[in-house]
Amino acid sequence: KQWYQRRVRGGGGEYGDEWHHGGSLANKQKVFDDFIAAGEALVSKGYTSPNKLAIEGGSNGGLLVAACANQRPDLFKAVVCHVGVLDMYRFHKFTIGHAWCTEFGNPDEKEHFDWMRKYSPLHTIPERGCYPSTLLLTGDHDDRVVPLHSLKFIATLQKKLGSHTESPLLIRVDTKSGHGAGKPTSKRLQEVSDVMAFVARQLGAEWTP
Repeated sequence: KQWYQRRVRGGGGEYGDEWHHGGSLANKQKVFDDFIAAGEALVSKGYTSPNKLAIEGGSNGGLLVAACANQRPDLFKAVVCHVGVLDMYRFHKFTIGHAWCTEFGNPDEKEHFDWMRKYSPLHTIPERGCYPSTLLLTGDHDDRVVPLHSLKFIATLQKKLGSHTESPLLIRVDTKSGHGAGKPTSKRLQEVSDVMAFVARQLGAEWTP
């Protein structure tokens, strides 16, 4: 199996301020467009097919993969979303979420809210139809991206699509755990094992000794 890492606009400052700002605030949708285009390219060039394509992201990257799953559920077979920012209407009301307004905007301002309501993962889940197999991961003591993002998202996802899809819609809540930094090796190994087993099962991968 092959792994690909895609650099999308807004992903950081490694390509300069223009690159970063090209994927923030009113331009946030361009990040999802870039990522979806990368998936389409992998399929069109014959590297994979939608039934063999899994995506994974964490924190802001969790927002990325969840938004892309909502917008193009037909393109991906499996989604792994770690500690994602998924409620774009209320993210700024908890812990340090207010600091992210420079990246996403302030939902209390109508113009900014209008940007976010078009891609907020919690609020753009399809009503029916196909949807990728989904595994959310969060920590019950995460004080950066509080667990309510993942908990509300999986509850809404199961309510809307649980009876319309055979794809598993799951959440893994790690106890006595935060956003990820400082997690002991034993917990990291358990998490990676669960994620790899989930992806392998959904893609029909076979382990080779």
